[in-house]
Amino acid sequence: MTTPPSLDPAPGEGPVRPVSVSLHEGTIAALKARTGKRGMSAYVEALIQRQLERDRLHELITEAEAEHGPADPAAVEAKRAILRGDAADSADAA
Repeated sequence: MTTPPSLDPAPGEGPVRPVSVSLHEGTIAALKARTGKRGMSAYVEALIQRQLERDRLHELITEAEAEHGPADPAAVEAKRAILRGDAADSADAA
């Protein structure tokens, strides 16, 4: 019986392990002031996960635009109005 190939864990999954990164002193001071010494890893982990999500979303948008063309700016603004809760604009956007 063969075992299936192992899959790399998704962001935020798998065991935690230490890594070394280089940051400017001012960045470290601001990070410690915001998180305390013990909260730095969780804060940086969340930032990296969020940036990875944004990068992937940008890739998906680029792929969709390559296949279907760019989004209509008026339609995008109408959807933004819905998300903002602009009642007057969102009635037309639906």
